[in-house]
Amino acid sequence: MLPRTPHPLSAPAPLSAPAPRPARRGRPLLAALSALLLGACTLGPDFQRPPAPEADHYSADRLATDTVSAAGTSQHLRHGAALPTDWWRGLGSPELDDLVDQALTQNPGLQAAEASLRRSQANLLAGAGVFYPQIGLSAASNRERSAPQANNSTLPSSIFNVSTVGLSVGYALDLFGLQRRTVEGLEAQADEQQALARAARLSLVANVVNTSIARSAYQAQVDTTLALTALQRQQLALTEAQVRAGTTAYASLPGLRSQIAGNEASLEPLRQKRDQAGHLLDSLVSGTPGPQALPLIPLQRYALPGTLPLSLPSELVRQRPDILASEAELHAASAAVGVATASLFPSISLNASYGVAGNAFGNLSGPTQRFWSVGPSVNLPLFQGGSQWYGRQAALAGYEQAQGSYRQTVLNAFAQVADCLSALDHDARALQASEEARAAAREALALSDASYRAGLGAYLDLLAADIQLHQTELAWLQAFALREQDTVALFAALGGGWWHASAAAATASEPSP
Repeated sequence: MLPRTPHPLSAPAPLSAPAPRPARRGRPLLAALSALLLGACTLGPDFQRPPAPEADHYSADRLATDTVSAAGTSQHLRHGAALPTDWWRGLGSPELDDLVDQALTQNPGLQAAEASLRRSQANLLAGAGVFYPQIGLSAASNRERSAPQANNSTLPSSIFNVSTVGLSVGYALDLFGLQRRTVEGLEAQADEQQALARAARLSLVANVVNTSIARSAYQAQVDTTLALTALQRQQLALTEAQVRAGTTAYASLPGLRSQIAGNEASLEPLRQKRDQAGHLLDSLVSGTPGPQALPLIPLQRYALPGTLPLSLPSELVRQRPDILASEAELHAASAAVGVATASLFPSISLNASYGVAGNAFGNLSGPTQRFWSVGPSVNLPLFQGGSQWYGRQAALAGYEQAQGSYRQTVLNAFAQVADCLSALDHDARALQASEEARAAAREALALSDASYRAGLGAYLDLLAADIQLHQTELAWLQAFALREQDTVALFAALGGGWWHASAAAATASEPSP
């Protein structure tokens, strides 16, 4: 935001009454101009931030602050806790941290968003130049031929040289706030681009983390399915031997072959999803075309944060980048109403020029070769076919549209946070059930193994118990990855903690005492 400059039309009060002087012709003009300056105003609505909601929860059903314990972790929602800027480091994976760091420095989409922010900030600085006098220096040298008949003269035409050097000064009084509202709109656009850049950064980090988790989960499922298929093939080979020996009916073989074929058929979709996740991760992390050797992190390397921050709804609307971008868009629409309103009124500017002219640049010093002009200019719109009026109506409709978009953005954000909170509770319960099923399968495998070693059970029973354990392992992997991803989604839904980095940067930039 630009520093507020003193209004150029303000003037200090006189220290004492001036001595009487003879009346001058310019006094009425100066008096009228002074009255206009004192009455200067800024038309259009003064923007007020939409009030923060007073609700203290995101859904009608108040969710518990603690989830059930699953995979050794019970997640606790802590109201008012600070959301760390580098929240992804809470997953405890140095390889993941490196991927995010690469993406933040190399991703072309993020670089484009940051360039768009710099452009909007430069446009703001350029637009703010209207608050200062516009000074220009010009020089020209022409060879001309006159046409006296155009001036009803009978003198013969002549050819001559004209060289001029001049200085011009202009200043827009902006009595009705047209320029101020225009710059206000540029400032709002810069704020919007800043929020969009933060949103792009948050989206990039969340996509990198989620894609990396998904890639790891798909690889873990591939490995488990391969192990499951190997066990089933052993079971099939033993069953075929029993069929040939006449101790088992042939009817048991088609079912085993169908299970093996089904598991093998599921491998290729899993591999395809793993490869797609790798390609997406490569596009997010890499700054240049071409494949990159990105690490495939084992799924169990991702830690699950036990304490999760939870912002109040009144805090969320002041920190989520998409809500702040919508608010800035609303601000820009408000300023556009002021611009359209001020355009219905006269625009006044002060202009002055001074220069010298002669038949050559070396002959510009004579007193008779000087020229100057000074005075105000007024542009009063009288009739433009209703364009100014309907332009203001369009600006008012645009403001109403921006209000609706802002409210909808807030509602969508609240729904997203509510979805994440609900998902964390359901994920924990699903993972807990998967753990119970896996524990039961492990116990069954241990009993089958003990029975087989004691000579009381068949090896086929041991294989069947091992197959059952691998099947429960597949369900557990899916539940574990989903819980990790929904945790990431909550961090993103709360805004990603960018404001802590901004506060730290502002503190670091302050001069030391």
